Amino acid sequence: MLTRQRKELLLARLKQDGQIVARTLSDELGLSEDTIRRDLRELAAEGLLQRVHGGALPLDPPLPPSPAMGDFGARQQISSEAKPSIARAAAAMIAPGQVVFIDGGTTAVQLARALPPTLCCTVVTHSPSVAVELAGHPLAEVILIGGRLFKHSIVAMGPSALEAIAQIGTDIYFMGVCSLHPESGISTGDFDEAGVKRAISRMARRTVVLASPEKLDTASPYQIAPLTQVSAIIVSRDAPEAAVERYRALGIEVTKA
Repeated sequence: MLTRQRKELLLARLKQDGQIVARTLSDELGLSEDTIRRDLRELAAEGLLQRVHGGALPLDPPLPPSPAMGDFGARQQISSEAKPSIARAAAAMIAPGQVVFIDGGTTAVQLARALPPTLCCTVVTHSPSVAVELAGHPLAEVILIGGRLFKHSIVAMGPSALEAIAQIGTDIYFMGVCSLHPESGISTGDFDEAGVKRAISRMARRTVVLASPEKLDTASPYQIAPLTQVSAIIVSRDAPEAAVERYRALGIEVTKA
């Protein structure tokens, strides 16, 4: 059984039974208890459960799910007024001559639209939607990374995408996420997509998270990274100050757009 399959099974059993006893599950699945415990430790580090002696329990209290886990078309209707202002604030962070990576997603498309046509920079993206938006920018060099199309986010994924990502260092990565939480970090709804986002972030000097209001203080199944790996967050101007302060307290630059 692959690691991903084991973890998905563990989360499903935790949801079904309300607890996991490592020894019992080890006997049932024919896996070593050490393997089960290692998977539980990793899932706990991702903010998806809490480890206890001999097994695991659900997070207490459970974090709310993110509305951003819907399909691309549905997400275009969420926070439609906030996303353009977040995108404009992100565009203002880009200096001439920089190499930036723009993620996929609805806010990322708004960011591509917000780039001034006079801006001379290089944009790397695995999003065909973002690349098309930049086709009319005469001074922007666009590098489109290919691979298998992940239709939920309209981005390329898979081994070829990861290989290309690992060869390009960027100044800023504008990351789209499903969820953002002070304890659980940044997360998304797909295991492989989380890995691609981690790979992009590792190659960037700064990671800036584009966080429309519905994503704050929520959790999705697969952690991308803890908040210690985030340089800045851009939120809408009406984001509650009490919520924003929790991120600033972690040393993260927060911009209200």
